[in-house]
Amino acid sequence: MNNMLFVSGVLPDTEKFVLDSVENQTEQILNNMGEIFKACGAIYSSVVKTTIMLADLKDLKKVIEIYAKYFPSPTPARSTYQVATLPMDARIEIECIVSKD
Repeated sequence: MNNMLFVSGVLPDTEKFVLDSVENQTEQILNNMGEIFKACGAIYSSVVKTTIMLADLKDLKKVIEIYAKYFPSPTPARSTYQVATLPMDARIEIECIVSKD
């Protein structure tokens, strides 16, 4: 498992994100993940699985449009769930599994 990276739920990292749009939160999360990947010697195309948790599943279309900029085809396997609440009332949280082969 030395070639695997498990990134637990990533949230936007500003204190005021609760007032922000799901689009801005998604961009910030995916940029934050990119920094994690860089620090670990991985890239976006190394991601094999993501899990997206949304406060409102109606936001999925907006999220997928942004997601596609970071994960071009073929996209990693993805599960998406609507959850009752997220930490600090975030609108989105993403976790992923990366293969560093």
